[in-house]
Amino acid sequence: MKKITRRLSLLGLALAAVSPWASAQPVSEATFEALLSGTHRSAGNVARDPYRHPSQTLAFFGIRPTSTVIEILPGSGGYYMEILAPWLKDQGLYIAANRDGSQPQYQADHQKLLQRLKDEPALYGKVLVTEFRADRHPIAPPGSADVVISFRNLHNWMDQNELEGSLLAFHRALKPGGVLGIVDHRGRTDKTQAEQMGSGYVRQDVAIALIEKAGFSLDGSSEVNANLKDTKDYPEGVWTLPPTYRMKDQDREKYRAIGESDRFTLRFVKQ
Repeated sequence: MKKITRRLSLLGLALAAVSPWASAQPVSEATFEALLSGTHRSAGNVARDPYRHPSQTLAFFGIRPTSTVIEILPGSGGYYMEILAPWLKDQGLYIAANRDGSQPQYQADHQKLLQRLKDEPALYGKVLVTEFRADRHPIAPPGSADVVISFRNLHNWMDQNELEGSLLAFHRALKPGGVLGIVDHRGRTDKTQAEQMGSGYVRQDVAIALIEKAGFSLDGSSEVNANLKDTKDYPEGVWTLPPTYRMKDQDREKYRAIGESDRFTLRFVKQ
């Protein structure tokens, strides 16, 4: 813990001298598209590209080569870490805000992430790992991050009563005007949020209201991760669909044809 805290302090001093991020030009989708062909990317992650539209999503969030980017809970799979960390290592910084020690069920995967970073220093040697669980830990020095990104986590924090604390941690870490990028499973508007909490889906209007209440302003929304085939009425909720396939082989081809869930993609700025 002391080692992480000291690294965060030094990082804060270093970032204070960096020129304002907002003055830089945005990066095009084509830049990120070129990164997807990296030979280091796992086959499982590459297979997700048609559903997750990473180049369009990252461009929409305004990530630049000089950005300090915090990804929340990348896990050992590291879908976006594979794309961002090697690209940011020379001019920017990728921070993996991953599991703390309070949830033993996630520790094996966390250790797998740490080992992966150690085993591939050319790609991940400059990645900074910090602890995250709601607002229990600083995920970066206050006001140091350009972008915080989170993918398909919002429903879990809402279910665990940790959304308010999580948003507070993001707000503290971001620079004034910094970006919070959120992607999650989009819920139905003909049901209340309470009625669909157990399904993993989140109403977009509810998500916006909760995030704005935490001191952010909605700056844009994108339909890049929309999926009109998703009817959001499955026996095992969103986990019925790929890549989880919680129903195993039952109706697998039906759910494969639907694809991954319908998702909202929202960009907020810190007020």
